Amino acid sequence: MDSQKQTPQNDELVVGLDIGTTKIACFVGSRNEHGKIEILGYGKSESVGVSRGVVANIERTVESIRKAVEEAERTSGCDIELVNVGIAGQHIKSQQTRGQRTRDDLESEISQSDIDALIQDMYRQVMQPGEEILHVLPQEYAVDNEGGIKEPVGMSGIRLEANFHVIIGQIAAIRNINRCIKKAGLVVDQLILEPLASSASVLSEEEKEAGVALVDIGGGTTDIAIFQDGIIRHTAVIPFGGNVLTEDIRQGCQIMKKQAEQVKQRFGSAISTEMKDNEIVCIPGLQGRNPREISLKNLAAIIEARVTEIIEHVHFEIRNSGFEDQLIGGVVLTGGGSQLRHITQLFQYVTGMDCRVGFPSEHLAEAPNQDATAPSFSTGVGLVIQGYDRLSPRSESAEKMREHVNAGSTKERLIDRLKGYFIEDEELN
Repeated sequence: MDSQKQTPQNDELVVGLDIGTTKIACFVGSRNEHGKIEILGYGKSESVGVSRGVVANIERTVESIRKAVEEAERTSGCDIELVNVGIAGQHIKSQQTRGQRTRDDLESEISQSDIDALIQDMYRQVMQPGEEILHVLPQEYAVDNEGGIKEPVGMSGIRLEANFHVIIGQIAAIRNINRCIKKAGLVVDQLILEPLASSASVLSEEEKEAGVALVDIGGGTTDIAIFQDGIIRHTAVIPFGGNVLTEDIRQGCQIMKKQAEQVKQRFGSAISTEMKDNEIVCIPGLQGRNPREISLKNLAAIIEARVTEIIEHVHFEIRNSGFEDQLIGGVVLTGGGSQLRHITQLFQYVTGMDCRVGFPSEHLAEAPNQDATAPSFSTGVGLVIQGYDRLSPRSESAEKMREHVNAGSTKERLIDRLKGYFIEDEELN
C-alpha cells in the first residue's frame, strides 16, 4: 500500500476486506494519536460469487471485490493495494496441540525469538492432504514443567512448552481467495479467520477474561469463537446463516427470494408468540396475479424453527469446547443475523446463557456514519483492528505467518515486478 498517496498525516493505513456470502465489505482505517482506530471510509457490494463463505465463482467474486474496493477508495480518498482478508467456510477446523523447545543456554533469559521459533515449529506439523495451517495461537506456556504461564519472556529455563490452538483450512479454498484478490489488482497482507476478526471489534478485554462465546451470524455461515481467561479456547464454523431463513420463508410462503429477504428484515421475529394472530402483510403478486397475504405469526414460526436449529448447533459447539460452565460473559451475538427481532431472548431461552448484541463501534474512535458500525460489519472493522494488532509490534512469527500463507502469491508478485522493470528498461532504450 502506498501510504504517501493515501494520507499525509498517517504513516500506514490498514484495509480490511470481508468476502461474505451476501455482501463484500472493504474498510480503510488508521490509528490516531490515542491508539484508537478511525474508519476513514468503506465500501460494500452484493456478493454473487460466494456460497457459504467459500468462493464458488472467481469472476463474479472479483467483480464484487472491485466494486467494494472502488467505493472504499472514493469515500476514503485512498489508493488501496494491500488488504487483510477474512476467511471462513465449513472447511475451517481447529485443534488443540502441544509443542516444546529445548534451549541451549540456561543462563540467558527466554526471549521473543524463542517463542517465535516455537510457534514456527507448529507451522511445520504434518497436515491431512489438501489442508494448511492458517493460525497458530499460543494459549498457556510452561517453563521447566512449571505451567500456567501467560508471558514467559524474561524467565530462565531450558525447556519451553506451550499449548496451542491451531486453525486449519483447505488449500483449495485459500488459493481461490488469493486468486480473487490478485485478479482484482490487490495483494493479500494476511488471511485472518473471520470469527477472530469479529471478536477483535466486538468483545471487551473484560469479557474475554471472564469467558464469553462470540456468535457471528452471517448470510452463509455462523462463526463461533470462545474465549476464557483472556485466551481463545475454541473456534468453529457452522454452515447455516441468514440465507437459510430467507429460503425457508420463500418456500413456506411461496414468494420470491427478494421478497422473502425484505419480509424477513422488516417483519421477521425469532419468537412466534410475540406476534398477534391478526397481523398480516400483503405481498404483491406476479403480473396479473392477486397479491399474497402472509400472517406475521406464521412468518415468525418459520423463522423460529430454523433459528432454534442454528442455536442448538451453537450450543453443541459451546458444550463441546468444555467451557460452557465458565462463560460468565455468556453469548455475544453479531453479524447481520443478530439484528433479527427477539433473537437474544430465544438464545437465552434455548441455551440458558446471558446474551447481548455486539456492535463494532466499541473499539472505534470514529466512523464515517452509523451504517459502518452495524453488527453486519463486525468482521470488516475487526479485520482492520487485527491488521494493526499484528502490525505493531510485528514479531518474526507474524511475518513468517504472512510468508507461509502468501507463499504462492509472493513469488508471483516478484515475477510481476521484474516484468515491470524489464518493460521500463525497454521503453527507456
